[in-house]
This record gives sequence, C-alpha cells and structure tokens, in this order.
Amino acid sequence: MTDAQSPAEGVPTAGDHMAAVAIELAGVTKEFHSGGETVVAVRGIDLAIKQGEFFSMLGPSGCGKTTTMRMVAGFEEPTRGIVRLDGRDVTNVSPNKRDVNMVFQSYALFPHMDVNENVAFGLRRKNVPKAEITRRVAEMLEIVDLKGREKRRPRELSGGQQQRVALARALVNNPAALLLDEPLGALDLKLRQAMQVELKRIQREVGITFVYVTHDQSEALTMSDRIAVMNDGVIEQLGSPEEIYEHPNTRFVAGFIGTSNLLSGAMASQADGCGVIDAGTGERIIVPLRGIAVTPGDQLELTVRPEKITLSAEPARLGCALRGTVSEVVYLGTSTSFTVATSAGADMVVFQQNSSSVGKMPARGDEVWLSWDPEHSYLIR
Repeated sequence: MTDAQSPAEGVPTAGDHMAAVAIELAGVTKEFHSGGETVVAVRGIDLAIKQGEFFSMLGPSGCGKTTTMRMVAGFEEPTRGIVRLDGRDVTNVSPNKRDVNMVFQSYALFPHMDVNENVAFGLRRKNVPKAEITRRVAEMLEIVDLKGREKRRPRELSGGQQQRVALARALVNNPAALLLDEPLGALDLKLRQAMQVELKRIQREVGITFVYVTHDQSEALTMSDRIAVMNDGVIEQLGSPEEIYEHPNTRFVAGFIGTSNLLSGAMASQADGCGVIDAGTGERIIVPLRGIAVTPGDQLELTVRPEKITLSAEPARLGCALRGTVSEVVYLGTSTSFTVATSAGADMVVFQQNSSSVGKMPARGDEVWLSWDPEHSYLIR
C-alpha cells in the first residue's frame, strides 16, 4: 500500500459489503531489466475496483498506469504481488483465459469486414449460435447508437463511429471488465468531449466495470466514479473526482489536476482549528488543519483553486486576503484568467466568470486584493 493511500481509500472494508470487488491488486510490483539496470514501473500497489464502477487511472506518461492495466489484462506478469478478477487469482493466467476485454487507441477494426461482421467476430470464434449472435450484435449496435450502419465498412465511418464499433465488439462478449487504454486520444477535441459523455452513458447501460487509462484530467473528471492519480509507480491519491479536485492530498495531485495555486509560510497562530499565516499588513492566509498536529513556527504548504478566489479593490474583512498586482489577463470565453503577483512572493491565478453583473474587470498593472473562504484552503504534503 502506498504512503498516500489508506486501507479505506484503496480496498473496500466490511462497510462496503454492498459493492463486490471486480478487480483486485495486492502488493503488485513490476520491474523491467535492461542493460544491467532495474527500472521499477509499478511499486507495490494495493487496489480494489468495484463491480459496475467506471474507474480511471490518471497520470503523466511513464507513471505506471498502462503497465498496471496490462498486468490486469495479462499482457504483463507482476514481478511480485497478486492480481484477482472476481476473487480468483489470475496472476499467472494467460490473457485469453481472463474474462476481460481491452480497447486501444488504435481501433484495430478489420477493414474488409462491415460493422456487423466486426462486432460479431468474437462471438463467431466462440461458436455462439447464429440466432444468438444476431440478437446480441443488434442489441449492442443499438446501445452504441450505430443502428442503420450495420453494412458499412470502417473506412466509411467517422473516427467516433469507428470507436463505437470497437467498443461494441469488446462489449458484445459480456466481459466482467472492459479495459480502455487512451481510447479517445486519436479524436479531435470536440468529438473527444462528445465521446466522453457517450462512454459514460454506455457504461451505465451495460453495467460492466470500466477501467480507463488516461493522461487527460478532464476525461477522468468527466466520466469516472473514482480516480487513481498515479505518479512514479505509486498511487498518490484515490477518490471521487470531486475529492481529487477539491481536496488534493499532495503537491503533485494539486498541480496535475486542473490549475492550482500553491502557497507556503510559517504558521503565526492557531485558532478555531485553523492555522494562520501572517503575510503582511492586513494580509493573512488561513487554512483548516483538519486534525493535523502543528505548532506556531511550523512551515505550512497549502493549495487553493483559481475559481475560489475573488478580486476586488478593497481587502476582505474576514477570511483570506492577499495584496497583489495583475501581471497577465487572458480572455477564455466563459471566464477570464488573471495572473497576480502577490506581496507574499507567489504568482496567483484567478478565474473570474464573464457576465454583465461582474462589472469592470481589472487590467494589467492594477493593484488588487485576492480574497477567499478559508474552507477552500487545503494543506498538502
């Protein structure tokens, strides 16, 4: 189990008896040996993914997320640890004997087959009766919204439609889990966003466990029931999209998920369960300690999201307040992004919604005050 992961976060306890475990990793480590060197790609992961869950592994390239998925699929064998599917140890079971299917970024459709034939391919290999194949393929094409395109070849389909065919082909076999490795990476932005919503809809309809690997934070936040944020072979944080975004546990998670402002300073005093950093005349940073034991003089590091901060000409009487000078203004359509050089020495990013009720926006060079509710300050480690 990783340092950043408690038993309650990783593996369901007795209180989670309603949610059966579809996939379990116990102490899984993967090492690669090359040129006399050992590279540790995955470092002792403990993880339980529930049945019917849309679970995402999120992290930068080289963090170990794809290697972890490949060990679940059976394409890689753990150096140490156990992989279980529906409670059965499959650590040394070959991929074709595991009840999982995998969808890749390259759709790998058969170009000489039409949609019907591509989707039915796996069922025919299993010698499923013809009538059953016809029924199941028709049902699956209905779910992925491809009814009426049964006779088209892959080259006659858009990228999004080809992705739906690949999904239908994987799902028609009724696997216990579907593993998706960056499946939307080849699509343009607008289509990718539309497919994110479609993927979640399809997953809800079929009720199959989805395990999704991505480096795109917006994909993970949009679709997932839970997210494992990975870095350097370990899980830095595990939780719901809201928990991951609103309450990042570590500096890495705060910086990787969305835009985040990192602040630090020595705690001057403590009151009502909060630490107070004195940042100058009229300036203060207040952060709830949430049970963490600290004493005056201790260095605190915290994060606050840009959309939680307001800009004004006067300091707030209560809560957090910092003075600064606007150094950059970027119009983003629905909002405007301000970069503010603060007297505390940190550049702060602030997102302000664009609407007629906001009034005149600050400009570059303006002196401003940044204010936010202490509840939006979170200690990180």
